[in-house]
Order: sequence, then structure tokens, then C-alpha cells
Amino acid sequence: MASAWRRLGFYVCFLKSKLNGGPDIISRGRRVIPGCARGIYSATGTWTKEYTLQTRKDVENWWHKRIKEETSKISEADKSKPKFYVLSMFPYPSGKLHMGHVRVYTISDTIARFQKMRGMQVINPMGWDAFGLPAENAAIERNLHPESWTQSNIKHMRKQLDRLGLCFSWDREITTCLPDYYKWTQYLFIKLYEAGLAYQKEALVNWDPVDQTVLANEQVDEHGYSWRSGAKVEQKYLRQWFIKTTAYAKAMQDALADLPEWYGIKGMQAHWIGDCVGCHLDFTLKVDGHVTGEKLTAYTATPEAIYGTSHVAISPSHRLLHGHSSLKETFRKALVPGQDCLTPVTAVNMLTQREAPVVILAKADFEGSLDSKIGIPSTSPEDASLAQTLGLPYSEVIETLPDGTERLRNSAEFTGMNRQDAFLALTQKARRKRVGGDVTSDKLKDWLVSRQRYWGTPIPMVHCPACGPVPVPLQDLPVTLPHITAFTGKGGSPLATASDWVNCACPRCRGAAKRETDTMDTFVDSAWYYFRYTDPQNAHSPFNAALADYWMPVDLYIGGKEHAVMHLFYARFFSHFCHDQNMVKHREPFHKLLAQGLIKGQTFRLPSGQYLQREEVDLTGSVPVHANTKETVEVTWEKMSKSKHNGVDPQEVVGRYGIDTIRLYILFAAPPEKDILWDVKADALPGVLRWQQRLWALVTRFIEARASGTLPRPQVLSNEERAEGRKLWEHKNSVISEVTAHFTEDFSLNSAISQLMGFSNALLQASQRVVLHSPEFEDAVCALTVMAAPMAPHITSELWAGLQQVPGKLCAHYAWDAGVLLQAWPAVDPQFLQQPDVVEMAVLINNKACGTIPVPQRVSRDQDKVHELVLQSELGVRLLQGRSIKKTFLSPRTALINFLVQD
Repeated sequence: MASAWRRLGFYVCFLKSKLNGGPDIISRGRRVIPGCARGIYSATGTWTKEYTLQTRKDVENWWHKRIKEETSKISEADKSKPKFYVLSMFPYPSGKLHMGHVRVYTISDTIARFQKMRGMQVINPMGWDAFGLPAENAAIERNLHPESWTQSNIKHMRKQLDRLGLCFSWDREITTCLPDYYKWTQYLFIKLYEAGLAYQKEALVNWDPVDQTVLANEQVDEHGYSWRSGAKVEQKYLRQWFIKTTAYAKAMQDALADLPEWYGIKGMQAHWIGDCVGCHLDFTLKVDGHVTGEKLTAYTATPEAIYGTSHVAISPSHRLLHGHSSLKETFRKALVPGQDCLTPVTAVNMLTQREAPVVILAKADFEGSLDSKIGIPSTSPEDASLAQTLGLPYSEVIETLPDGTERLRNSAEFTGMNRQDAFLALTQKARRKRVGGDVTSDKLKDWLVSRQRYWGTPIPMVHCPACGPVPVPLQDLPVTLPHITAFTGKGGSPLATASDWVNCACPRCRGAAKRETDTMDTFVDSAWYYFRYTDPQNAHSPFNAALADYWMPVDLYIGGKEHAVMHLFYARFFSHFCHDQNMVKHREPFHKLLAQGLIKGQTFRLPSGQYLQREEVDLTGSVPVHANTKETVEVTWEKMSKSKHNGVDPQEVVGRYGIDTIRLYILFAAPPEKDILWDVKADALPGVLRWQQRLWALVTRFIEARASGTLPRPQVLSNEERAEGRKLWEHKNSVISEVTAHFTEDFSLNSAISQLMGFSNALLQASQRVVLHSPEFEDAVCALTVMAAPMAPHITSELWAGLQQVPGKLCAHYAWDAGVLLQAWPAVDPQFLQQPDVVEMAVLINNKACGTIPVPQRVSRDQDKVHELVLQSELGVRLLQGRSIKKTFLSPRTALINFLVQD
């Protein structure tokens, strides 16, 4: 048998050499095979029985480039194909990948390969979130320019990604710090400004005294320290640019209901936005009847009752008392700490033109994140009490009818309306007049986007003494960064030092003016990048609407849970805005979201907080101690970082175990949304190594059976052997169904691998005659190899190359002239789908099995219908009637429904 196989392999390689124009390869005593220096079949024509570390390296070295070339280009010509847009959050080019990068990109790569095999037109793009403080700080520390530092890091990280064999759509690569990208970030900012959604105001900001820049609230930890520099954050008043995200709060809150579940992320988004029950309205301020030019925006939860305003309240920390307001001294003179203070300032509602006094409240903290609110006694007992105490007049504007309906009175054209209709009418009128009215919560603030740094997108505005702020004409975009060589990190924006760049002509009156020297928060760059991927070379607009409409929404968005609030909120905001600008037909940018967990390393920490390296810890005793001082050491699992000495270099790990092994480990160690505790000695890594060896042994056994010289003849199988083949056929179809569902529904790729492991074990136990003669066995081995390919593309490519050369094939439905990654994803055989019309559904209560009920097959995957059928059944009436059901879980694949109840 062995000699027959060697002869077959020798002649295959001989033919390959001749077809490629190579010389004859016969040499007595020693065989020389040009171009076949490695020790695997694809290189030598001889199958290697043992799957060793060297075999693994040879396989990956051989297939790495070939796989990349095979899957690198996506054509948009065939719109008849269904599309699939898989997007992983793009990285900041720090210069080095970490294991978190490897995890998210392995998941996206696996899903992308799977969808391609399903016949989808797939994009899996990659780019670089390349602006930001870290690069600028690196420039200051190393006397480099941020651009050279960033581009060097991009080059290095792209090589690292390439080494991992990832099938990104590199023809769609974007880099946010390049003018051809940030030109369109500036374009969108101007569109926001023209729509009244970008504005400038003085605000109390978080100021990082080390990085010398403004920080968003989310960039300050719970102890008041900067997320980047670690410095104690200061509060300071500056004139800043804002994007009016509150304008879309209600629309974004409502849209969550139409999205699939996002592993708890929808709840985080909803909590971040808050209950959208009120709005802000704008006021002008007067003193002694004279208009001051100052404006004030205040919130009310009951705008329909605005004609009943008694006062407008501000907090003692409001900018009017602390910033550069012309009324600061007026307010400060009226302030008596600890008391509610009536001031001589009058607020004029810009919608109703009604006047009310401004009051400084004694309490420092208002509801949510407010620092001003409208006092309406008709709808607030607290406001009524204050008005009575200060002797403030007001009108009662709510009357209750005998049937309990509330309607308005004393409210101009809104009089007689019920409260709901009046709410809608008044807020619509306010929005139309641009004096507020956007329905939002009392906790959501507008997005402060100004940053006093150099390495960011320049804000495309010009400040003119005569015209005020004027946007740069669209045809003059991009406003590119001037080349600055001296970075000190002190004294505000470095752009202010570039006088030739700052001084310019006003686009409107052509008079002397100055450019805006703040740059944008980098979250602006990443708020629309998913659109640019659909049309990355477009020089005339941010993206072509037809292409965006074809690819959007993103079918699966993969990234860290730490970005599930800020980034996701801003990205959704930009998508809603672009929809309203008729730039794209979809309002929501992402269909399904997968927030992958962290990869954590083991840490060793002294009571002082100092982290130790593993070599410094004595683990031989009952408790870990410092090897030298014998101090007790706390052992925990934390996010990997250099400072904690628990990081892992991806290149080192790949070099030691191979790409496929690391891919399988990452996918198998935990469900994607759960954290992985990185421990290569755990069961997961040895388990996936053993599985690769079993796959190799399985295909080796099949190849040797077919290379024995005996052609397969299914008709010689006994009834018992046919029954064995039938069981393999059933097992294959069941696995195809399960694995496909994991890839498309819950993304539990760890469970998919478990299914394939069990399937490969069953195939290894097949009898020898079934291995040789059964078409079901051959089909099962091929299907197993194809299903493993998205997760382990290198080893399966080699296994498929071996299967391609097997004589006497019984399965003609595979594309035997193409590689494994170009095969169609296996489909469940139609006759397997002809299952009974009724499914016996297992019923669990608080995880305890209580019996079964019959459920029609057609509704067995519908949780609501199964839930209802259980409650109507005799079992449900007996066990669930009168009990409070907190949650229900349906598992269609295992025909199980679990009720969590509270007695």
C-alpha cells in the first residue's frame, strides 16, 4: 500500500513539474523535485502521514500566499448575488497588534470566509483610525512628526495582519489621517453646521493638564482621572464646538426596537440616551428690559405646558456664573450660597415670546446632566413650591375634563389640544423655527468635538470679525494640516502657532479672518468610516449613494464591548443624519452586532499594587508569594497590558503554534462575547491541536484506502455497512444544520467547532470497508473539511489538495478543480428535512425538566408561539398558572424551552 501511494505521489509531482514547464525529475538513488523542497503533499506529491509541528509550518508556509491571492479581490459587478458586509472595528495604529486584535479579526475573517462559501458577495474591509493624541505624544517624546510615526506603525501592523493570513478586502483600505479621507469628514461637519447641528458655545469642560486638551466625559474615569495621561482632570470654561446629537435622541431610542438583540448592547444604548420625554427650548436674556445678546437653553419634561412658565432655573455651576459671559457679575451679585435666588435677569422664550425671571437654585445638581431647566408649576409640585416661595406669577395651563382627559388652556394656538397633541405640535414648531424642540432626555448632552491638539481633522471653519463663524467653501476642502515640526504638548492647540496657516481671508466678505485652530475628536472620524468602505476611492463625494445602499447596513459589526456606548452612539447618529440628508436609504448602520469579550492574562500583584513578572513569583507553596521577599501575591486575570506583565505577543504565539492552531484556540476557548483567560496549558489549546491531528489522520486513512489499488464499489457493502453509512449521512446533515445555525444565528463558533470535533470522531470509528466503498463516508469527510475551512484555512487547504487526488471519487457535487475555500458551503439534503410534522418540545422550569408537549414543526422555532402553546397545555396550566415568568429561552435545535419563574 505504501509503495503504491509513493508511486502515485511521485507521478503526480512529475506531472505538475512538466505542466509547469520544469525539467525531468528522475534521478537514480535520490529523487530531486524542482520547486518541491518542502515536506507536504502540495510541494512534494507525497502525502505525509504524521501531522507534526514541522508539517504544520510547511502547510502554512505553502498555503499562506495562495490563500491570500485566492480571496483578495471583490467585484461589485454581479449585483444578482446577495451581499454580506462583515465589519470589524478598525484599530488605532499603535505599531503593534495585541491578542485582542487577533481575536476580533479572527472572528470577522472566519465569518467572511463562511459567507463567501455560501455564495454571498462579501466585503471584510480594514483601515486605520489614525488620528489622535497617542501619535502626537509619541512625536513630542521622540522628536518625530506624528505623520511619520503613524505611517510607520501602519506599515508594521499591516505586515502583522498579513502574517495572520486574514482575508481583508485590502482594496478598500482607508486611513483617517489622509486628506482624501478627512476631506469628507470636514464635508460632513459642514453639512451638520448647515443643518444647525454643529455649533459653538462656551462650556465647562474636562481639561487634561498633561495632554493639554479637552476630554469627553467618557474619557474621564470614575475617580476623575484622564483615561490617557492618568492626570487629575480639571474643570475649565472654553468656547468649544459641539454636534447636536440630542436632536436625534428620540429617533435613535425608538429605532432600537427594530434591531435584533445585541447581547445587552441595546440596553446600554437605551440607558445612555435616557428616557426621551422632553426637550430644550431657547431663550434670550434681558436685564432691565435691555436685550443683552446672551442666550440660554433650558430643558423641560413638559414642553406642552410652556405657557405656564414661572421661571427659568440655572445651577450655581452654570457657565453664566463662571465663564466669560457679560452677565457673570450680575448673576454673582444675586447669588446667595445655599438659597434659591431670584436674579434681575429675564429670560424671553424664543418660541412664545413670554418672559420669566432667571432663578439660581440652591442645589448644585439637577436631574440627569442638566444645569438649567424651565420651571412650570402646572406640571411640577417642586416648581409650584419655588414659585410660591419667591412670589412668582404663572398661569395654570392644564385642565382635567370629567373623563380624565387633560387638555391645555391659556396656551395661545395650543389651547384646547390634549397634552399629547400639544406636545407634538409645540416641539415641531420649535424645531421648524430652530429654537429647540428636539425630543430628548434630561441626561444626554450634545457631543463636544473640539480638541486643542494638532494631530486631528481640522475643523473647517473661519472666524471673521464681521461675519462671525463661516464654513470653508466645499470646493476648498480639504483644509489640510500645516506641517509643524516643533511639538511641545503645552499651551493649547499647536495649530495656533502656524500663523501663515491661521491667517486667511473670510470666504464670505474676503476680509481678514482666522482659521479655527481646534481639531476634531477622533470619534468623528470613526463615526462614518463604515460608509467610506463602500466606496473608498470616491473623489467627488464621501460615498456613492447607490453603492452605500447596496452594501449597507453592515450585516455583522464586530468589536469590543468598551465601544458599545460612545462609538456606537456616534456612528448611529451619523447614519441617521446621512439618511435625513438623502445620502443613504437605511437609517440604522448596523444590523447585527457582536461585542467580543476580552483576552485576559494572568497577573501577579503585591499588596502595594506593584505587578510582578511570572518568574518573580513562587508558585510551589499553598499560596503564591514573591520569590525574594516572600510577600503574598494576589493572582488575578486582567486585560493584557505591558504594565501588568501579562501580555502575549501574537507573533511569538503564531511562531510557536501556527496560525490555524491560534485561530482555532481563540474560536474554541469561549463563546465570542465571553472573556478568554489566556492559558495555553488549558484544555482548549491541546484540544484543538489534537483535533487537527485527528483531521489529518482521518483524511490520511481515506487517502490510503483509495490508494490501495481497489476501486470503491458501493454495491459490495452489506446491509449492516449500508446502515452505518446511513447513520453517517444523518450525522452529517445534523452537523451541517447545527454549524450553519451557529455561523448565522448566535455566532457560537466554539459550539460549531465542538460539533465538528464530534463528527470527526464518529468518522474515525467507521469500519474499513465503509471508508473504502461508502459514498456517505466520502461525502462526510469532504463536508467536514469544507466546514472546517473558514476556521482553519491552511490545514484544510492541504487536506483538500490530498482529497482532490484520490481516485474513483463517488461524490460529483464538489468542485474538484477548485480549492477548499472556493467550495460551496454544504447544504442539508432535502430528504433529511422531511421530518415529522410534530416536535416533542422539552419544557424546563428554572432549568429543571418538567415534561414535554407536542409542538407543530412549523412553529417550533418561534419563541412567542411555543411560549403560548406551553401555557395553554395541561402541563403549562398545572405548573405555570399564577406564577410570574421573568424570562423565557427557546432552543429550537435541541427542542427545549426554559421558563425562569419567580414564585
